[in-house]
Amino acid sequence: MADLHEIFTDDALQKLFPANRADDFFDALFGDAAEGAYDITLKFGGYKPNHQELHFELHLTQRPGKCLACNLTYGLPEVFSRHPVINIKGLVTDINKLVDGQLNCKQWSLTNTKSVSSALHIIPLVIEVE
Repeated sequence: MADLHEIFTDDALQKLFPANRADDFFDALFGDAAEGAYDITLKFGGYKPNHQELHFELHLTQRPGKCLACNLTYGLPEVFSRHPVINIKGLVTDINKLVDGQLNCKQWSLTNTKSVSSALHIIPLVIEVE
């Protein structure tokens, strides 16, 4: 199997989850992208072969002049899992294409938001593979 870190480079992750998706999300949610308190980036967290899982993270990074801590990020896993702009189902389909048969993505879940700091919250994405 190819090194997954070579597949899931920062450039590849940016293509999977473009930076403008956060603006599109806030535009759909509030009618104005400028109302958003954070940017969203996708990071690769690794492959856990013992559990047959790929781990990714959605990093919510506070925007200048906004307050990430003041926003309700703890309910976001449920919102993100269903929101058509965030499109986690489509993201997992695209991830499956990148692993090109080395692994097969089955089920996925967004787990509880982790507060790393007042300016960074992380939503883990766990994908079961076979």
